[in-house]
This record gives sequence, C-alpha cells and structure tokens, in this order.
Amino acid sequence: MIKLREFKEEDITDLIQILNNTDVTKFLSAKIPAPYTEDDAHWWVTSGSLMGITRAIEYKGRLVGCISVERAEFEYSRSGELGYWIAQEYWRKGIATHAINEFTKYIFENTDIVRIFAAVFSDNTPSAHVLKKCGYSLEAIHKQAMFKNDKFYDNHLYCKLKTLDSEVA
Repeated sequence: MIKLREFKEEDITDLIQILNNTDVTKFLSAKIPAPYTEDDAHWWVTSGSLMGITRAIEYKGRLVGCISVERAEFEYSRSGELGYWIAQEYWRKGIATHAINEFTKYIFENTDIVRIFAAVFSDNTPSAHVLKKCGYSLEAIHKQAMFKNDKFYDNHLYCKLKTLDSEVA
C-alpha cells in the first residue's frame, strides 16, 4: 500500500498542489520555493530529487509525500540528515511512520551512513512524535536556531544510530 520510489513526470501536478499548501510547508526548509510552480516541480523531478538519497512516498498508487537523507560532508560524511513531508489529507494515517522506518532501514543496510538525524522546528510536535515512534531520540535542543516567516524556533535535533551488529538502533 505504501511504496518508496523514484519521482516521475506524472508527479508534477501533485507536487504543485501539495507544496502550495502552507500547512505542509510551514515547517519545511525555506529552500522550497513559494509559490511552488510547474517549473519548480519539473526541476525537482528531473534534477533535484536525484541529489542525495530521495524517494517519493506513494500511497494507493498516488504521490503523497517525499523522504530523503542528505549525506553530510568531510568528517561528518557517515551522517545524514533526514527530511520528509506528507500531503495534508494523508496526515495521521501512519504513512510517515511507515516511510521513516522503511527508509531508515534502507539507509543503514545500503550505505555506510551510521547516524541519521532530523532537525525539527520546536512547534512541529507531530513530526517530533513520529520520529520518537520510529526510535529516534532527542539529542539536543538548539535555542532560536531556526528563523522562518519572521519567527524564531528552537531546533529539536533527533537522531538514530546504526548498531555495530548492522541492525537499526
């Protein structure tokens, strides 16, 4: 029912609709353009989603979200930052939990990344709840570290480590 896959041209219309919903983008990176145009979606499908390790989240044959891990650099290269979003009409259906668990397992089994972390805006309690449910631990709170839409937020940093015996911790 829930599938992680590459993005495809057929996702463009759904991307535009989902990423123009300010409730979805409120706690996402300001790197995502607003308004989100057809050109933005086309770039994402043909180029942007090919950077890092990125998958579309499909539910019942339809694009409902995105999940990615962006590998850090230099001495941090065995760490990766997790990011994800889900279309609003699919919130609270267990889709994010399923996708995070499956993707975390994939990353630990198929890459040399041993630490996955996620930066969560302090007001984004649903995301913090999902990460805890997936076995991520609150590692730090960076005070007033995020500034978006004229407001400061604390950055709640969640982390999950790969165990030495290659199982997910």
